Amino acid sequence: MNANSVPTDVLVIGSGLAGLSAAWQVAKRGCRVALLTRASDIHHSNTNLAQGGIIYQGPGESPEELVEDILAAGAGASSRKAATLLAEQGPKLVKDILIDELCVSFDRSPQDSEHLDLTREAGHSIPRIIHYKDQTGYAIEKAFVQRVTAHPNVVVYSNATAVDLLTASHHSLEPTDVYRPLACVGAYVLDQTSGRIFPILAKQSVLATGGLGGVFLHTTNPPDARGDGIALAHRAGARCINLHFIQFHPTALLAPDGRFLISETVRGEGGRVVDRHGKEFMQRYHPAGSMAPRDIAARAIYQTMLETGEPCAYLDITHKSADWLRQRFPGICALCLDHGIDITHDPIPVVPAAHYSCGGIATDEWGRTNVDRLWAVGEVACTGLHGANRLASTSLLECLVWGTRAGQQACEEIESGREFYFPPVADWRYEHEPVDPALIAQDWLMIRHTMWNYVGLIRSEKRLNRALRILSELDLEINRFYEKCEVNDSVIGLRNGIQTSLLILESTRQARESCGCHYRSD
Repeated sequence: MNANSVPTDVLVIGSGLAGLSAAWQVAKRGCRVALLTRASDIHHSNTNLAQGGIIYQGPGESPEELVEDILAAGAGASSRKAATLLAEQGPKLVKDILIDELCVSFDRSPQDSEHLDLTREAGHSIPRIIHYKDQTGYAIEKAFVQRVTAHPNVVVYSNATAVDLLTASHHSLEPTDVYRPLACVGAYVLDQTSGRIFPILAKQSVLATGGLGGVFLHTTNPPDARGDGIALAHRAGARCINLHFIQFHPTALLAPDGRFLISETVRGEGGRVVDRHGKEFMQRYHPAGSMAPRDIAARAIYQTMLETGEPCAYLDITHKSADWLRQRFPGICALCLDHGIDITHDPIPVVPAAHYSCGGIATDEWGRTNVDRLWAVGEVACTGLHGANRLASTSLLECLVWGTRAGQQACEEIESGREFYFPPVADWRYEHEPVDPALIAQDWLMIRHTMWNYVGLIRSEKRLNRALRILSELDLEINRFYEKCEVNDSVIGLRNGIQTSLLILESTRQARESCGCHYRSD
């Protein structure tokens, strides 16, 4: 074992709800956890930005009702097995962990404070979603972080970037390991503060790195959602599937300084999608009108913008009372006011933006990948749940369910008495060519514009071939640069971003028929 290596039982890469759920289960069962986050603040994650809510359970609802809604939204490509698992286990985990154990302060019904306030979002047949105002992810993340970081079995590494997963070849494993010829034994980790790269060796490793929206020009994700987990897993030999199913959220605030999510719940609570004259147009594209599923709503807005030459559509909820709007959507009200829009009087200018990856690292019902001792949970994973299009508010519940299950199962394997092999790990070989920030910035512009224009909402063979020529050449340049330069977080992110973009592109080129959020104009 390398003298500089850090041993642990379970390495969790990512501090959103999926990673925290896994870490919490591992720590409670007495195993040691190393929890990595690239941010300086562990609260920084996609979970923290989630607005709308988390699926719970409607009055008298059976699991099958939720399953049918998931399958309908998934355009026939969802796994019924995964949807059933979520519907049967999800509400109980929300009750046991989020409500009873962590005491997340979900909103109560205005009519009866004894009951949680249930709302409905697009694609749902009944109200079944609970929330904390329009800051549900923030409330869940805050409660989880407080518990996880206080646990003595958890060590948090902030400002820490996973550089590469460490794998052992098949000859190092027991003869019975015939189905997983590679095993993940941890990761090389960059300490951003010191520049030191060191190995963390783990009996089990969990990828919970979140999404990849940052490879597109317009996204509701933070810019650092750059597909790190997809690239890490792919380089380690893990199978990735369905990466062409990128969900574009139909309603992102059009602002000079970026695109900001306007929750699905605004439509769920009666918001209407209209043109600049205040006229609804969604009925032309779907019988549910403004409550159409996300993929249809996003393309409808995009197509209407192309036809009219307008820079955006509008989301109008001004028919609701001002006091109610400020109480129900305090975060969105504040965000819009910061950009000169009072949603109690003004419709919100909105455009589609890359929002969620329905594909990812292929896993089973426990979060296992095809690489032994490597698990993936949350948005970075693909359980088959979302199919070709994600149903609103399933993402947080998926994180809770599969994060919990992966943490429990990883611990069971550790407790089973199995021997865990660790190969000798070489010291990192440092290079010292300085990094030019201008090159990093320009390469990201090239990636994001190419992905948005050619691999975005509407795809065609001509566009995809153009993207392949551009990105393949850029990939060669970036890899040559990576081999010689001094490694830092921005260089790692650029390498991961171009590799993830090429994986999305290849999946898209192979998928010749339109389905769900993957739309081919040809």
